[in-house]
Amino acid sequence: MSGAAGRPKISAASIRGASPRILPAAAGRHVVLLVLDSLRWDSLCAAAPVHLPRLGPIERRWSYATWTAPAHYNLLMGILPHKAPPGVHGVAWHGAELRAWGERLGLDALAVLSLGPALYLPSALRERFGYRTQAFVSLPSLNPAVPLAVGFDHYVQMPQHNDLGAILDILELPRHQPSFTLINTGEAHYPYLLPGDPPDDAPRLAGVHGVFGRVAAGAPVPVAEAPAFFSPARLDALRQRQVRAAAALDALLPRLWAKMPDDSHLIVTSDHGELFGEGGYFGHGPVPHEKVLEVPFVEGRVGPHLRG
Repeated sequence: MSGAAGRPKISAASIRGASPRILPAAAGRHVVLLVLDSLRWDSLCAAAPVHLPRLGPIERRWSYATWTAPAHYNLLMGILPHKAPPGVHGVAWHGAELRAWGERLGLDALAVLSLGPALYLPSALRERFGYRTQAFVSLPSLNPAVPLAVGFDHYVQMPQHNDLGAILDILELPRHQPSFTLINTGEAHYPYLLPGDPPDDAPRLAGVHGVFGRVAAGAPVPVAEAPAFFSPARLDALRQRQVRAAAALDALLPRLWAKMPDDSHLIVTSDHGELFGEGGYFGHGPVPHEKVLEVPFVEGRVGPHLRG
């Protein structure tokens, strides 16, 4: 995908953020956190990605939450999906994870206390380390009105939920200031359609914001409106669409690398997984199943070795 032709324009109302502050030259490297919303670990493996393994090994990790908003709150606290290490106290894992951010960011001073009382990466990086903070989000639960948007200089909700290419069209990392960038994209989210795909006959499944919107308009969603559970054949077809989405996202990575200065750090993960009939469930959210918590995780430095 190239250019923004044919894509909906981003309205001013979809952008939130304080005026950029150019502070005195700060140490630190650029970090991009790319969240492939709803992507299962095994769906990514089934897609046989070509570019992502060049960044680093694809790890099987575990999210702290089963849906988008709380999972992103953890991510922006600096608490990334974990390895479920046996015999390790949570406090030890969290401490090690926060120390690892010092290496990712190139900030030796970054520690638990340096995040400040908010315990929130965007705010700490912006206020204490002079970072430019920006977010490009796709799912409605991350809209600019939610508390998750705090601490960002620039916060954009995209007009489509499933178009990483459109985000890459407008993404810029400052050349004279370190930056932290959150990207959330929904190609791997139901209904697992890529930009330009024709709509299909899949039923519309409202998320929490859709339900809230109906209630606010005086039209709560009755149980009778819930669609019938998908057949095994349909569930398999939907999973294959998520696998196809994962391959399409992998194909876009070179465009992201081209936007990132040398020695930038890229983290690629998912906020949660998805169920395609396991245990009698579909989707994610109020579903206590390990496949909703199982996510891929890859991180590494970006440089000429990836662009060659």
